[in-house]
Amino acid sequence: MRSQSKPTVEAAFLNVQDTAKYMGISVNTLYVWRHRRQGPPSFRMGPGGRVMYRRDLLDAWLNEQQQADSRSNPALNPVSKAPQQRERRRAV
Repeated sequence: MRSQSKPTVEAAFLNVQDTAKYMGISVNTLYVWRHRRQGPPSFRMGPGGRVMYRRDLLDAWLNEQQQADSRSNPALNPVSKAPQQRERRRAV
């Protein structure tokens, strides 16, 4: 008997559980971020008001986080900047 493989369809919308798995974080972290109005943009969909995330916005948010991190963005890394000269104090 030949096994039929279903074509992989990437969903445009992810629920909280799938988003947490996609990001490699806990569901609780997503709920805390949502409560604090942090984290990736989310919305409620349908009559039950399920919390959902758009995959494209999720990817964009993750990219923004990576660019804002000094370890990922050399332009933000303080080690790569030239040292600043200390201002000399004037005698009063």
